[in-house]
Amino acid sequence: MDPFIDLHSRTGKSEPKHHKATLFQGTQLMLGVNCLEPGQVQRVHTHAHQDKFYFVVEGEGTFTVGDRTQAAGPGTVVLAPAEVEHGVENTGTVRLTLFMGMAPPPPS
Repeated sequence: MDPFIDLHSRTGKSEPKHHKATLFQGTQLMLGVNCLEPGQVQRVHTHAHQDKFYFVVEGEGTFTVGDRTQAAGPGTVVLAPAEVEHGVENTGTVRLTLFMGMAPPPPS
């Protein structure tokens, strides 16, 4: 495994759902990149046993965490503790690129 990864080399476009690429998955942590084109949505969902974060690399979106919904752009970190509903919609005009992490990782 190469310990140096260019995040931008793992971005992409998928239809009809958003693009997801795993950058690293160990026994304690998973890191990945999610890309949503304008109008794409990651529906509100939960993870029973995993804490999750999103770091907005580029673009803008509307994030829901629990009962709170807020717009976020580059440089924003969005935190979703285990069992808390969360989701995101690309409400901007360009690709929304998110660096994300989950701990512990989901089952393989």
